[in-house]
Amino acid sequence: MEKRELVIIGAGPAGLTAAIYGRRSGLDVLLLEKGLPGGQINTTDEIENWPGVKHASGQELADMFREHAEKFNPEFREAEVEGIEFKDGKKLVLTDKGIVEAQAIILATGASFKKQGCPGEAEFTGRGVSYCAVCDAAFFEEQEVAVIGGGNTAVEEAVYLTQFASKVYIIHRRDSFRADRIAVERALSNPKISVIWDSVVEEIRGTDMVESLALKNVKTGEKTVLPVSGVFVFIGNEPNIGFLKPLIDSGLLKTARGGWLRVNERMETSIEGLFAAGDLIDKYLRQVVTAAGDGATAAMAAYAYISEQVHLEGKLLDPEEVTAVFFSSVDEAQVRLAAEIEASPEWNRVVLVDGYKNSRMAEKLQVQSLPSALKIQKGEVLKRIQIRSAEELKGL
Repeated sequence: MEKRELVIIGAGPAGLTAAIYGRRSGLDVLLLEKGLPGGQINTTDEIENWPGVKHASGQELADMFREHAEKFNPEFREAEVEGIEFKDGKKLVLTDKGIVEAQAIILATGASFKKQGCPGEAEFTGRGVSYCAVCDAAFFEEQEVAVIGGGNTAVEEAVYLTQFASKVYIIHRRDSFRADRIAVERALSNPKISVIWDSVVEEIRGTDMVESLALKNVKTGEKTVLPVSGVFVFIGNEPNIGFLKPLIDSGLLKTARGGWLRVNERMETSIEGLFAAGDLIDKYLRQVVTAAGDGATAAMAAYAYISEQVHLEGKLLDPEEVTAVFFSSVDEAQVRLAAEIEASPEWNRVVLVDGYKNSRMAEKLQVQSLPSALKIQKGEVLKRIQIRSAEELKGL
């Protein structure tokens, strides 16, 4: 079976940044991506909020990310991840190209656009219903189209569509946008854009192609029909976590409302050695810049985790027999105890472990309180005692 140190799933801004930081830390990095590196930004026409780059297309920025990552030589592999399993202490990534065992995994699969869910949407997807203005705007030259949504993506993509369409209607279920002020001002000042407030799409109608939308005003209940040739749906995102369903259903992998993955400040999920970064995690802002920051954090946390595991497992779990003392480096008395043990020739074979910094190993060996001394034989704890002085080690 193929074995790698760090496997990153997804090559968007989070995954590519993680690859850069992982390789710069000296890790063996395998990056798996089933589509085009760069992720969702490939479908974005303009990006003006990436620091240091005043203006670029999403494709241009994605290419920059990819080229930067390639400089550090991670392995890129086109493969679809079908699942992740944890067996006998091993982390296994199941792909359509085979199974890879990893010491740590970073999930960076991003998010996808939500579906409207009304009648006609599925039937007319690709025949007038779209989720990507950059991809499909040119098909609606001098035609009237609609955009559903009220966030940044909906408003910005509506402005982009005016380069092609003769008229763009923005249909929003509320009476004000959630988008940034600058984006809203740009849209409302465009003569080709008309906003239909307080309304929802009840049905998308047509024959071979989209011909009209059945609308309902959520305040008055009034129903109208809007003739359009196309409709672009931008009502939010949902995490790309289908392959993680068994882990989520079992309760091992914790999620927040909406299915977003729960992580801590180190991008650690509820499963040891499994990290997540970018748009699939539960957070306030999903942007390219935040995804990149997440990726950097996840990679460095994964590096610390791998270093801790490899180093400590070699010292604690591999030997025939070992005595270990877990202490806290933020407790003055315990630091003095560790120094006392380290200075005494009698205890020069004792392995000192900072349980505060190496909490994962402490949890694995079920260290309940610090300081504690353990007698370990072939990875199994035979005895454990709490100590206050080096002399008490004789109790083991």
